Amino acid sequence: MAIKADRWIRTMALEHGMIEPFEDRQVRQGVVSYGLSSYGYDIRVADEFKVFTNLFSTVVDPKRFDPKSFVDMKGDTCIVPPNSFALARTIEYFRIPRDVLTVCLGKSTYARCGIIVNVTPFEPEWEGHVTIEISNTTPLPAKIYANEGIAQVLFFQSDEPCEVSYRDKQGKYQAQRGVTLPRI
Repeated sequence: MAIKADRWIRTMALEHGMIEPFEDRQVRQGVVSYGLSSYGYDIRVADEFKVFTNLFSTVVDPKRFDPKSFVDMKGDTCIVPPNSFALARTIEYFRIPRDVLTVCLGKSTYARCGIIVNVTPFEPEWEGHVTIEISNTTPLPAKIYANEGIAQVLFFQSDEPCEVSYRDKQGKYQAQRGVTLPRI
């Protein structure tokens, strides 16, 4: 990028709607940080969670996913059971430009507690709320804080637009809203 990364992200968010809502600075006081950073954007987790459960003893099958595998929860916090996971979504809605690819990485504050966020690319011209998988790798329950930072998105801009974008492919997760379960 010829201009500073934070200035480019700010311009793309404010003038082109790349990130909505957009926090123009990094918020840190008393929360897991979120907002604009030097080379990326720290995204927030919303207050909607789908916590994995073995209550109905279903088989986890990405081709025929049984929604009964999850318990829906809404609140300021979510407790993820030991050695389990939850799905959540970002507060932010993204519209990725045709010449940009992003990578989403979990925040170190959670990683230091054994809570891992799946690494997820956002392809060129993908848009939507990001569905996040939050794994608790510990033998203890883990607390997730809604409306606070959960991961950082790094932006990689190409010299030219891609030939075939996610929108061109009519990707199955295009324009997703809310927590989205696996699709085939």
